[in-house]
Amino acid sequence: MKAKEIQELIDYISNSGLAEVKIKTDEFELSIKKYAESSAPRMVEMTQTAPAIPAPAPAAAPATPAESTPSNLVEIKSPMIGTFYMTSSPDADPFVSVGDSIKTGETVCIIEAMKLFNEIESEISGKIVKILVTNSTPVEYDQPLFLVDPAG
Repeated sequence: MKAKEIQELIDYISNSGLAEVKIKTDEFELSIKKYAESSAPRMVEMTQTAPAIPAPAPAAAPATPAESTPSNLVEIKSPMIGTFYMTSSPDADPFVSVGDSIKTGETVCIIEAMKLFNEIESEISGKIVKILVTNSTPVEYDQPLFLVDPAG
């Protein structure tokens, strides 16, 4: 199963009445549990039974509690579960910094999911006001990563 397929399955389950789903094949075993809206992190466990597919570690909870976003700012959110990176390599400059102006389609970060590095592009133009995630930390699906002022 590919990362995108797993994410689509998680989205489907979160919008359904199901509380738990288990899928087992010759290559992997996937267990997804839906928790009540609380501070508990969403857990995805995948046990590998064949060397073809690497198993991801369970996603960690966001590092900081959710803060209310000022009404004029727009959040750029994570489209997947993975590890957040500000740069393309350890010695490279960050894709964006606070105060930078960005355009729609511009790469703002990378999220690594299942050994795949996914460039995350901005869906809005504006000015980066705040970076909400620390480099090399786990992120959840739909977790806010940046605050952008579209007027900037």
